[in-house]
Amino acid sequence: MKKLLLGDEAIALGAIHAGLSGVYAYPGTPSTEITEFIQGHPLTKERGIHSRWCTNEKTAMEAALGMSYAGKRALVCMKHVGMNVCADAFVNSAVTGVHGGLVVLAADDPSMHSSQNEQDSRFYGKFALIPIFEPSNQQECYDVMAKAFEFSEAIKEPVLLRVVTRLAHSRAAVEIGEVRDTNPMNPSTDQWVLLPGIARKKYEVLLGKQAQMLEAAEKSAFNRVEKGGKQRLGIIACGIAYNYVKEAVGNDANILKVSQYPLPEAQVKALAAENDALLVVEDGQPVVEQDVKALLGAGYPVKGRLTGDLPRTGELTPDCVCRALGMPAGPAFEPAQNLAGRPPQLCKGCGHRDVYGALREIIDEMPDARVFGDIGCYTLGALPPFKALSSTVDMGASITMAKGAADAGLRPAIAVIGDSTFTHSGMTGLLDAINENSPITVIISDNLTTGMTGGQDSAGTNKFEAICLGLGMDPAHLHVVTPLPKNIPAIAQLLRDEIAYEGVSVIIPRRECIQTAARHAREAAKAKASQN
Repeated sequence: MKKLLLGDEAIALGAIHAGLSGVYAYPGTPSTEITEFIQGHPLTKERGIHSRWCTNEKTAMEAALGMSYAGKRALVCMKHVGMNVCADAFVNSAVTGVHGGLVVLAADDPSMHSSQNEQDSRFYGKFALIPIFEPSNQQECYDVMAKAFEFSEAIKEPVLLRVVTRLAHSRAAVEIGEVRDTNPMNPSTDQWVLLPGIARKKYEVLLGKQAQMLEAAEKSAFNRVEKGGKQRLGIIACGIAYNYVKEAVGNDANILKVSQYPLPEAQVKALAAENDALLVVEDGQPVVEQDVKALLGAGYPVKGRLTGDLPRTGELTPDCVCRALGMPAGPAFEPAQNLAGRPPQLCKGCGHRDVYGALREIIDEMPDARVFGDIGCYTLGALPPFKALSSTVDMGASITMAKGAADAGLRPAIAVIGDSTFTHSGMTGLLDAINENSPITVIISDNLTTGMTGGQDSAGTNKFEAICLGLGMDPAHLHVVTPLPKNIPAIAQLLRDEIAYEGVSVIIPRRECIQTAARHAREAAKAKASQN
């Protein structure tokens, strides 16, 4: 049987069919659809597969590790920058090892379609010394899940699965296989305690597995050599880049397709021996190109992103691969002239708009004011018509950057953070500020959902006042307001009053996201109609 699936959906279905017992994730494009697909699948309810969203990627990684300890198969999903958040647990999980299969999915975003950077998660896999799978198409996205869980359990290590936006969000027909039962409860009898004396021994065990991982990559069905090239330039095509190469050259090339790591060194050397040079085609950073250069030595010509034969940044295309091979590319089109720019904007009726309406008044009155932003829909407040934000760096940075600026003497220092981002990584920053009673004004713009990624549950909904008070917030300087156009003058005045206070203030503008409100209204109307 075949199904038309997104790459994300193929991964999700492959995980379910491989005997998944739990998915742990924080929503982040382009990984979000994996968890959403699992949440909506009939087997999830039938089998009791865990599929609730986590507070952040670190808690997701740790919870999945706990499920693995119990002998069950677990999947962790995040976008590439989420790997930074879970890095402590992720790297240490390679030292503890795993029991039930554990697959960590990192969805990278070349060209930064919805991200702050272009980091390549394969570096994390190499850093942690664990195997990496990088499927090249939707069918492999499905097939690789069973193999990844099996390999994880065979070597007792987590496995990193890396995809990119173009694969995650494109569709293809996928042949569906058999459905495996979930693992029985079988807690580990090993000691996962990383005291230095134990950790040193476990690290030696991890190092001892490297030869086994390399042998598996050399023999992997996901890695293969295709011969047929007339020119003496061999091509190493990694993951989705294999498709760009095939579109450019068809069968007229000597190609090593790589979708499982460590890099299959013997196959690389064999390809190099049969060609005068190699071109490494990989979507992301030059991870493999650097490895191939080191493997073959300075005297062997290796081309790719580092040499300028392929673009150093952004997604690959068949055209740029053609140019790297000295072949004619498709026609180039100049951008249209004299068109007005159309930057993205907050939705009409969004409560964040009214927050920025009030903030804009304050900024106009106080030229020295700086507003430190965060990751979410409200980041669009940096653009016209509001032009309100001075910075947006990473999840949770708004409060801590405002505190640091205030420590330096900047006044007024204002932080804007969303509800989901606050529970993700903003609470600890607020605790620092409360402990020092820093003179900052914190706005937790609460739209009752994780709006930017499509309206997933937010971990702190209806708890923010209690959280702030629990952190030690002075109730006299904790306020909840309703962001509506008619309330902008009152919110602006409240901001003036709290900015004048030489201590921590928290203002929570709360109104449901206009998109989820409309969806809930439709669902209510449908439910009412069905009752009638």
